[in-house]
Amino acid sequence: MTKALLAPPAVGAPDERAGDEWRDRPAAQQPDWPDPSALRAVVRQLAGLPPLVTPEECDTLTDRLGQVARGRAFLLQGGDCAETFAGTSAAAVRRKLETLLQMAVVFSYAASMPVVKVGRMAGQFAKPRSAPTETRDGLTLPVYRGDAVNGVEFTPEARRPDPGRLHQAYQASAATLALIRAFVAGGYADLRQVHAWNQDFVARSPVGQRYERLADEIDRALRFLDVCHVDLSDLRTVELFTSHEGLLLDYESALTRTDPRTGGRYAGSGHLLWVGERTRALDGAHVAYLAGVRNPVAVKLGPSVGADEVLGYVERLDPDRVPGRLTLVVRMGAKRIRDRLPGLVQAVTAAGAEVVWVSDPMHGNTITAPSGHKTRQFDDILDEVAGFFEVHHGLGTHPGGVHVELTGDDVAECLGGGSAVALDDLGRRYESACDPRLNRGQSLDLAFRAAELFRGPRGTARRSDPAGTA
Repeated sequence: MTKALLAPPAVGAPDERAGDEWRDRPAAQQPDWPDPSALRAVVRQLAGLPPLVTPEECDTLTDRLGQVARGRAFLLQGGDCAETFAGTSAAAVRRKLETLLQMAVVFSYAASMPVVKVGRMAGQFAKPRSAPTETRDGLTLPVYRGDAVNGVEFTPEARRPDPGRLHQAYQASAATLALIRAFVAGGYADLRQVHAWNQDFVARSPVGQRYERLADEIDRALRFLDVCHVDLSDLRTVELFTSHEGLLLDYESALTRTDPRTGGRYAGSGHLLWVGERTRALDGAHVAYLAGVRNPVAVKLGPSVGADEVLGYVERLDPDRVPGRLTLVVRMGAKRIRDRLPGLVQAVTAAGAEVVWVSDPMHGNTITAPSGHKTRQFDDILDEVAGFFEVHHGLGTHPGGVHVELTGDDVAECLGGGSAVALDDLGRRYESACDPRLNRGQSLDLAFRAAELFRGPRGTARRSDPAGTA
């Protein structure tokens, strides 16, 4: 039975000791704040504010991810590449929520298991970048690092890092969480309504015929439950958790709280935090910070990572071998996933660690269009997901989920998909503040296609624990 998890959090006591370990280690991708005294003032202010999430919610997510690690559930994680303050509107949040729910219904039915839903929402306001500066027409300015740091406009004023934006990020995250709670409580998560949205998508999609069989199966299942007088009221609400990259360590540390129940420390900024490809140094500050909190945590793994390094993350971040504590998010690229992933999975499996394996098919497949826009080919994204499933099915391990950058809006940022976004469309409907996202139609295309791949050629889900359907 599901429920609306995101209850308003209680005010937690600031933990002045929390996160101090990371300060003695190299911290990559931190802004060059021009006024350290202003930064200290904002951090003190944040330390006195309520946490955005509670330890109980974080523990619940660890339990749910533990089911994923054991092959009894599937993880769907998605949302903006970089949230913006302007995008924190009821309409934008609702469209992203609807898209995630639609995708989750497809995966849940196809996989014959629960889907743990985690949004890249309510905190994804900062981004690591490949260079500290950007030059246009002879003018060099600091690179845009997300709304929590500076503005996207290419002016000296906008690009100057402003610690006051950290407080704005907190406020925008709180507003997003409030909107999610309101939509979930207001019936937007009703399974029958979400299925009706999917039926409409199938009817309108240029490639909708491909998905009719799966949509009809879901429809028959719901009608069967109805005629059996099964109470579907429990299907009106869902658990939805939030996540973001734990990039800005001053912000994360200021919102860390000690749980009075256990004395354990929790990041209060979101349910799940991850370190990215550019900040995952084993001896770095970001890994040290995540090692000191009890939230479920994740590490992004690019094609250069080796098995020994991955085992190092397991030892550092999951020394007690708690199923669901550690998620390994693979971002190899479609051309390398089938060669690079098997050795990593075999090494972790041999070490006896129960981690969640997740495919991020976005970041390893980014290209630059002739127009200068960063973009991604839908077919490459799908192929990386296919390779991820193939590797796990071949090894008898569980392909735990997918992590995608998406929006509920009708943008043109990734190429291809059922609605065939073309190169010429990029200049007209490219709205991302950073990396290209799947639009709503492409997101649902991916869900239906990936669900088919997960089920395998015989139309049944393949998983490491066939009996486990919690």
